[in-house]
Amino acid sequence: MWLIKISARHLPPLAPGGPSIHPLQDALPLPIQLAWLIPLYGFSGMVLSLPWATGWIKLNGPRPAAYLNLLVTLVAVVHGSLVIREVLSLGPQHLDIPWFHAADLDLRIGFELSLTNLAALELVTTMSLIGQVFALGYLDKEWSLARFFALVGFFEGAMAGVVLSSNLFISYFLLEMLTLSTYLLVGFWYAQPLVVTAARDAFLTKRVGDVLLLMGVVALSAWAGSTEFDDLYIWAAQTPLSPLAASLLGLGLIAGPMGKCAQFPMHLWLDEAMEGPNPASILRNSVVVTCGAVVLLKLMPVVRLSPLATTVLLAVGTISALGGALVAIAQVDLKRAFSYSTTSYLGLVFIAIAFEQPLLALLLLFTHGLAKALLFMSVGSVIATTNCQDLTELGGLGRRMPATTSAFLVAGAGLTGLLPLGCFWGYGLLVQTLIREQPLLAAVVLLTNALTALNLVRVFRQVFLDVPHPKTRRAPEVNWLMALPMVTLSVLVLVTPLVIQRLDSLHSLTDFSGLTTILVVASGAIGLVAGCLIRLDKFWSRSVIKPLRWVQDLLAYDFYTDRIYRATIVAFVAGLASLTNSVDRVLVNGLVNRIGNASLASAESLKFGVSGQLQSYVLTVLLAIVLLLGSLSWFHG
Repeated sequence: MWLIKISARHLPPLAPGGPSIHPLQDALPLPIQLAWLIPLYGFSGMVLSLPWATGWIKLNGPRPAAYLNLLVTLVAVVHGSLVIREVLSLGPQHLDIPWFHAADLDLRIGFELSLTNLAALELVTTMSLIGQVFALGYLDKEWSLARFFALVGFFEGAMAGVVLSSNLFISYFLLEMLTLSTYLLVGFWYAQPLVVTAARDAFLTKRVGDVLLLMGVVALSAWAGSTEFDDLYIWAAQTPLSPLAASLLGLGLIAGPMGKCAQFPMHLWLDEAMEGPNPASILRNSVVVTCGAVVLLKLMPVVRLSPLATTVLLAVGTISALGGALVAIAQVDLKRAFSYSTTSYLGLVFIAIAFEQPLLALLLLFTHGLAKALLFMSVGSVIATTNCQDLTELGGLGRRMPATTSAFLVAGAGLTGLLPLGCFWGYGLLVQTLIREQPLLAAVVLLTNALTALNLVRVFRQVFLDVPHPKTRRAPEVNWLMALPMVTLSVLVLVTPLVIQRLDSLHSLTDFSGLTTILVVASGAIGLVAGCLIRLDKFWSRSVIKPLRWVQDLLAYDFYTDRIYRATIVAFVAGLASLTNSVDRVLVNGLVNRIGNASLASAESLKFGVSGQLQSYVLTVLLAIVLLLGSLSWFHG
């Protein structure tokens, strides 16, 4: 039976004025002692769904599996809330569970119950609960509904474990589970060839980052002798590394989060993942990317050993922020127009992390997660009602879908830095941080905000304000199972400023100048005006003006990144595979075949020496013995 060791541990504060550590009490509250169950709730939902997902139970349809998943997710949300309440009074706690011990190998599962981790946990479980309710309405006629909810439970359990884990090895293991669940959810409709291709590409792209991260994990475990984050922080502060070793280690550690957060050059998988069901896209664009950024935040004390890795992190964030925002405004697919904006926004998070602003990065992740989930719910409602996600075929839905329209407006306002909604404070703090040290990066943040606003206004005008098209003339509002999560999340987005105001008593979240406020608001207003002035025409998706058409194609095809990959990396790997195949067939197989043919030829020639005469065999043996003894005596002489 496992014994759980519970201890209070001083955690590295995120910012001045962080939570204090109270002395360990003799008997900690039961919610803290059982906090290790929270990641298991999602996995238990997966297990409970298996009888319906595999077809063992065929009565009453697959909905019981959905209800069971909703129940265990609700329990996870309530349990996480209770743990937060206790941690607020007692301070951060640490759960340590022995897992495997042999000789000098001691593997343990640790959970760090800090306010930071628990806030991320509540975001994960709450978004999972709301997304599952939405999925119940979105996939109401899906014959494999139980399989979808089983995969979502697997998804939720892995994400909850990632944000609570205090061990790099366990975090890596759970990130691998996220990669697998991404593959399974993107390929949910596996009968469609395009879906299969998208799932494969998404899986392989994320595997590149995972393999590089594994190299960093192995190196750290060998050098530091431990994979506990607290032990790694101590090791990083006391152990000098050569510039080459520190650079290679830092680049390996940031590669995994880059893949999970869909950052350049591993950003294409998020676009491919839009082939999966919309409820999965809600979680993928809001909390999955958050989990990758949380892991990077935990690794930053080690990554800071390499100035090169920090510079690469900053460059990747800048390219992703601007590139994602530019590509998004040229998309005519409704889901892809906002998946690239996720890449863009996470680029700003990477910039904040590179400048060692963890509290700001967490604020950006929290506000973006809520607003982006709401945005994808409104997008899913449009797709569910019209069976279309081509912007050139949509229009006039504003009067026919009031709940969806309101959700889109609230989500768009929450994402564009509109005062006083959540993302405004994140933009303001980031601009205030950068404007003195790196004014060009501050301009990048403002330009990203303007492009995001332009993209949102462009889509809103096309989908909700344009004249009705054949596919939207009789479009009804969505059912209550989809409308209720949208309304609930809209309220959460609107009350986010109150949460920030509550947190401002602990940290200075609103401490920026009036100039910064004007710049952030003005950047959003410029994007709003530009989006209103863009000409709306279903034939305008590709201009007749050649230079403009070239720019549109460049952005629409993501700067031809996939073609560049095919012409370089894919071509190199394919050429190397062809070369090794030729060597195997010509050289290796040729040598083996020649040896085999020689053996056959010698056997054919020897068979004629078989006469059946005993005296001939004895003479042959004697001659062989004489020759052997003669050669041995000559060798020793």
